[in-house]
Amino acid sequence: MTMADIIVRQETAADVRAIDVVNLSAFEGEAEAILVTALRQSEHYIPELSLVAEIDNRIVGHILLSRAYLGRPGGEMDVLALAPMAVVPSQSHRGIGSALVRAAITKAASLGHKAIVVVGHPEFYARFGLEKASKWDIRCLLPVPEESVQAIELAKGALSGGGTLRYPALLTEFFRQTVQ
Repeated sequence: MTMADIIVRQETAADVRAIDVVNLSAFEGEAEAILVTALRQSEHYIPELSLVAEIDNRIVGHILLSRAYLGRPGGEMDVLALAPMAVVPSQSHRGIGSALVRAAITKAASLGHKAIVVVGHPEFYARFGLEKASKWDIRCLLPVPEESVQAIELAKGALSGGGTLRYPALLTEFFRQTVQ
């Protein structure tokens, strides 16, 4: 398999069950699948930023970017939260997650979004230009290690001045339940 064998495209209604299976198998539980369903039904969902990875017409990965907010003096700025990103275990370490992250960043930038934040593995996300959010004086109120909160500017200077990340309530609750 080569990177050319991986097709990344926008989720369709026909993909919903396969996406659930990807999340159930990748995370060995239903929390992420439930989160994806809840986000799809919320005002934070952006259909163009729910992407699947296919190999041989089989969905093997999924990534979702949804609206979150950066609170600042004078108001809030929309940012994108990357959560979740999943690859079926039998296909891990084959570049599928990387293809999904690259495609999501490119698509988000093309849609005019200004920044992406993620709570995840710093070593993995650093490959795509994400850096510690604390670099911009961005605070996260979730019960997660500071180094796991990362961000990338899609518009130069978008994160200047920092602020406090505010996730939608359903994402906040998800993090509180899964990060113990």
